[in-house]
Order: sequence, then C-alpha cells, then structure tokens
Amino acid sequence: MSGDTCLTTTLCPAAGPKPKTCSFKGGSLGNKYVRLNVGGSLYYTTVQVLTRHDTMLKAMFSGRMEVLTDKEGWILIDRCGKHFGTILNYLRDDTIALPKHRQEIKELMAEAKYYLIQGLVDMCQAALQDKKDLYEPVCSIPIITSPKEEERLIESSMKPVVKLLYNRSNNKYSYTSNSDDNLLKNIELFDKLSLRFNGRVLFIKDVIGDEICCWSFYGQGRKLAEVCCTSIVYATEKKQTKVEFPEARIYEETLNVLLYETPRVPDNSLLEATSRSRSQASHSEDDEGFELRDRVRRIHVKRYSTYDDRQLGHHIS
Repeated sequence: MSGDTCLTTTLCPAAGPKPKTCSFKGGSLGNKYVRLNVGGSLYYTTVQVLTRHDTMLKAMFSGRMEVLTDKEGWILIDRCGKHFGTILNYLRDDTIALPKHRQEIKELMAEAKYYLIQGLVDMCQAALQDKKDLYEPVCSIPIITSPKEEERLIESSMKPVVKLLYNRSNNKYSYTSNSDDNLLKNIELFDKLSLRFNGRVLFIKDVIGDEICCWSFYGQGRKLAEVCCTSIVYATEKKQTKVEFPEARIYEETLNVLLYETPRVPDNSLLEATSRSRSQASHSEDDEGFELRDRVRRIHVKRYSTYDDRQLGHHIS
C-alpha cells in the first residue's frame, strides 16, 4: 500500500491480552504507515499526516504522550471511529466536504474537539450556523391567549386576518362519527392556507374561544365574514354535535379577504375581476361604487352552517 489513503474495517470486540502502554516515536517502527484501531474501525495512515497540525494526535505520535497497542501492534484509540476518516482527510488537505445533516456535523465537531483540531471545529460551527439560518420557520402563527391580545393583533395588522377557533372541549354533547375527522381537516386546511398565503394574510389560532370550530375573516380591522362549522343534530332522542368541513366556502372567504390587502381601500379592478358577471365590468363609476358597497355588505353577512338530521313528518290525528 502506498500514499496516505486510509482503509476502514469494523472489528467485533473479542477477549484477549490487555493492551500494552508504550511511548511511540515517529520512526520507531521503521515503517511509513501506522495502524490505528479507533473504536473497532481500522485505519492505515502515515505519521506525517498525524503530526501535520498541532493537535492531540501530534502529541500522541511525536512521543509526548503514551499510546496503547495490542499484541498485533495496532495502536488503540478509545473513540468512535465513524468520523475518523473525515478527521484524517482534514489533516491531509486542510479542508473537507462536511456532512449534509446537522446531527452528523455535530458528531464530527465533537470528535474534532476531542482531538483538538480547532480549524475543523470552526468549520463545523460555521456550517451549523448556516443551517440554522436555513431552517428559520416559513411562517409564524400567533396563538391567542386573551381577547385583548386578539383585538390588538387584528387592529394593528396591515394585512387581512384569518382566524381559526377550535376548542374540542367546548362540547356538552357527544360528537357524530365524522366530527373528529372533520375537525382535523379544518386544522390541516388552516396550515395549508397559512403556507400558501404567507406574507399576504395574517393567520392566527384561537384555542380559548367559546366555539368548537369557527373561521373568522377580517379586513382593515373589522370582521368581514364568519364560517361556523358546528351544529346540533338529533340521533333518535339524543342530541349530538356535528363538525362540518366546508372547504369550498373557506377557500372562497380566504380569497375574498385578499381584496383588503395593503391598499386601505379595496381594489376596484380586483373586485371587478372576481365578480360573477362579466357584464358588470362595463358599468359606470356610479354603478361600480354601488357594486363595491354591495360586495362589502354581502361579505359582512355572518355565514354559518346548520344541520338537522331528523326526518320531517306530520302527525295526523
């Protein structure tokens, strides 16, 4: 074998003679290579590589520290050998390609600290900081802890606001069979919308309100619409709470609040583009103003769903 290439294998621990302690000197073995057993992984490298930098390895292989050897002459280092090949590569080249995962970088940094390789420690720390910046949250969702906090958030926001109130413990009846699934679907939709419209709409969660599942939509500090997803239904003579998942309605109201983005007055052109009838686009300015007022008025209507599963019938005496 020639060059500074390292060879790694894994050994199973076996009973045998106790290792010997000796003082190792670079040329004492009369061999260009030294054999290292690092936690069961075997490596071949040269004394020149191990003593290039002022590290603990240099102290070990320049005679300043005693080292342990087994009966076959392998020098024993009681550390995990997983990253020792990377350690050797850094000693050879003064640089390496770091692992992609944070956990592996942390493991490598721990080994570099043990061997006192400060340059590699600095590389790992810089990479961890960069990855920390990359993993900043995509969006932040405030969770309401009091009515005053909710009022402050909505009034101070320059963006439209979508609030999801969910509190399963508010129920005083049993739930219908699909209610738990529908409640979860509402929460999942909220998360999807918060990612989709992050930066354009402020999404907030409320877990202390009086409803079980209710969406509220705000623009310019005032409530525009509400979609209540719960109702009381009858199963025989027993009342139950039913949670619905009106997905299309929620999407519609979310798109409606986009009309109340940064401009303090809704964009007439956007209102016109979202109107259901194209013929209304040719109205005069007075008609457009009337359409705008009518649009806002309809958005202000409180919307909710009620369901009653009882069959209707008449009693004839």
